[in-house]
Amino acid sequence: MERRQFFRNTIGWSLAFYPFSQELRNFEGSLIEESNQHMLPIGLKRPVNIYNNWSSYDELSDNIPLTEELAMRELQELIRLKKNGVHFDYYVMDAFWFSRAGGYRTWNRQHWPNGPDKWLQTCKDNDIKPGMWFSTNLVATRSGPFLDIIPEWKDSLATDPNILCLFSGGYLRHLAETLQIWADKGVRLFKFDFAYFFAATEAVKKVHIPSEIEEMNRLAFMDMLKQFRYRNPEVLITGYNGFGGEMDDTVTDFRKTIDPRWMDVFDTLYSGDPRISDVPAINFWRSQDIYSDHMVRQFEFNGLPLQRIDNCGFMIGKTGTCYYRANHAWKSMLIMELARGGWANVYHGNLELLGDTDASWFAKTQQMFNKLQRYGTAGTFGAIPGHREPYGFMYEAITGKLITVVNPTQGFKEIILPVEANESGSILFTDEGFRPELKANKILLGPEQMAVTGWGEYADRKYDLGIEESNHIPNTIEKLNADFKESNKNQVAAKLNAPAGKNIRILLQQFGADGLPHRSWGGAPPDGKKMDEMLRIEVIQNGKKIPLRIQYDKMIWSGLSWGAAELPGSNFNPRLPLDILCSSSENDPMKLRVELYACS
Repeated sequence: MERRQFFRNTIGWSLAFYPFSQELRNFEGSLIEESNQHMLPIGLKRPVNIYNNWSSYDELSDNIPLTEELAMRELQELIRLKKNGVHFDYYVMDAFWFSRAGGYRTWNRQHWPNGPDKWLQTCKDNDIKPGMWFSTNLVATRSGPFLDIIPEWKDSLATDPNILCLFSGGYLRHLAETLQIWADKGVRLFKFDFAYFFAATEAVKKVHIPSEIEEMNRLAFMDMLKQFRYRNPEVLITGYNGFGGEMDDTVTDFRKTIDPRWMDVFDTLYSGDPRISDVPAINFWRSQDIYSDHMVRQFEFNGLPLQRIDNCGFMIGKTGTCYYRANHAWKSMLIMELARGGWANVYHGNLELLGDTDASWFAKTQQMFNKLQRYGTAGTFGAIPGHREPYGFMYEAITGKLITVVNPTQGFKEIILPVEANESGSILFTDEGFRPELKANKILLGPEQMAVTGWGEYADRKYDLGIEESNHIPNTIEKLNADFKESNKNQVAAKLNAPAGKNIRILLQQFGADGLPHRSWGGAPPDGKKMDEMLRIEVIQNGKKIPLRIQYDKMIWSGLSWGAAELPGSNFNPRLPLDILCSSSENDPMKLRVELYACS
């Protein structure tokens, strides 16, 4: 009894009596360690390709509901792409498939009147493994509750009524039984999101300090998932928000924030939804690529193998969660998703945006990278992406190397690649405009440019992937000097005598009192403000406002710290000065910095 009492005092009374599998209990009923020969291998056995239907609908930063019609339409599109050579292993049904009152056991009857059977069967008929989303212990968002507290969960309700305690009461036991119900129906991927480990009931708070509560919640959830995998060794378990990592910006110094024990539970951990980085860019979507690149490096810093980081970087769609991106710059986005080294290749959104010709390109690119993921080794090199210096990702196999490199600066950069100077290589993919120069083991990239280079076998032109037509790289660029002075609160202005025949780039960024980039947020669709209304760039000549080319005129749920605009050379008279005015609508004082460039 002394051992049982110690176990209770260490991890909580209800966890000590959790109904563990008999195979994992000793004669006293306390948890015993699995011997090495019985340990289940965690982590993917090979690269997999996962479709997730989030961003084809969006019930958080938009008002597009998940319906059976929408979900089945995307499944038919998946089957079409699959017939055209694109590989898919899983189809994940993301958030809000469930009925509010059903405790994850019934589907939303309004949108799924006949339940999920048609979806499950169609997946099975087409060799697709179904997956499902579950909140770890959150039951409400800013919009209100999305799950009612059913009787089995009541004694787990925390003092914060939006979350549930995982080690006290009946919630976790009921969740474990629910997961098994869906596994028995053929579900093979379980995605867990929104974990809050400080959740505690009033009774628990009276006897445990916060650090004990967090540890007991973690241990309870870890053990539940370990036992679930023990009973269902074929399932894939993925972790999303709440399991570590700092995802709000790309300027915070890296630090250890991920509990390595999650690697004993999850096959993969994700490194953040696609957001815009704090690196200003004329090519808006390149800044988003940089965010995902940066987060992968942060999780790598935390000790995760690249193959177990789900970078979550590919998201096409027509909703607010992906900033209404549609399929803009989708090819470079797909390459970056595949290049970052993860074995969980996840594709989100509206698959109907990709035609049959797109499918052929997708299949070719996917096949090349999947082969290298499986039989090669992945690595990173160069600067931390958020530091605005060149960096890249590399696969190395017996027969050659594939190197993807990014220049996030506003200048031309010569980058030394991780190959020998006498190796032969070729450029397989890059952005439209300036053609990178590859000499020996060095490549010259233009501002904001990315490129894929092949070496050895992969230098062969049969691996050529073409160009990204959505991003245009200038052939020349030079920095311009202008004396910006504060003309009002959170407003700066300068006069510029711009060179003739050049486009003028204007990059504005705001910084808070801490000296770090500050993100403004204008709210979500449909009533939110677009970011160009909050971070304004205006150019006036001879009393008239001149039209600018911008890409950040979007509602951005994750906020934005910068604005970028380009003034076409044909839109202004080079013989007259330009008045450039930049401002922020923030109430708190902001430090505004503006960079100007002339390019062609």
